[in-house]
Amino acid sequence: MLLKIEKWFDRISRSIGYLCSFLMVVMMLNIFYDVFMRYVFKSGSIALQEMEWHFFSIIILLGTSYALMEDSHVRVDVLYSKFSDKKKALVNIFGTIVFITPIALLVALGSVGFVMEAFTSHEISSDPGGLTHRWILKAFIPFSFWLLIFMSVGFIIKNINIYRGVTEAHFRKQEEL
Repeated sequence: MLLKIEKWFDRISRSIGYLCSFLMVVMMLNIFYDVFMRYVFKSGSIALQEMEWHFFSIIILLGTSYALMEDSHVRVDVLYSKFSDKKKALVNIFGTIVFITPIALLVALGSVGFVMEAFTSHEISSDPGGLTHRWILKAFIPFSFWLLIFMSVGFIIKNINIYRGVTEAHFRKQEEL
């Protein structure tokens, strides 16, 4: 059962990864267009320049959940790399519960007021010709940290499966019996 749930979380993670990849391509095209227009035609757009860091922010915010599920997040590997798979799974479960979840919860809850203030004040760019509706970008902060908490559950389940020795091959073997 836990392996099926893990696979469901993996599908969500892959979708987030595909979305981030797509946004990365869009961001690169935006940067290319902006630089081309600025240096070839001496024409630039403040809105396009702001859109660059908006895309970058969204990619980073959503990418944290993807990086966690793909186990490509930053950690200190001095001792971890020498551990067995079971010990690594225990460290991952402990680290997720003790470090990731409380910090993500703190940011998710603490940033809602920040978003609401931007929404109620109709915050826009301070630069002339900049982007409006700044609250949309700011709303990705609590959203991405709630998503990180949600994906942390999948990461814990994945590590419980590793600890138990339940893998895809084990699952197929059980189905054949």
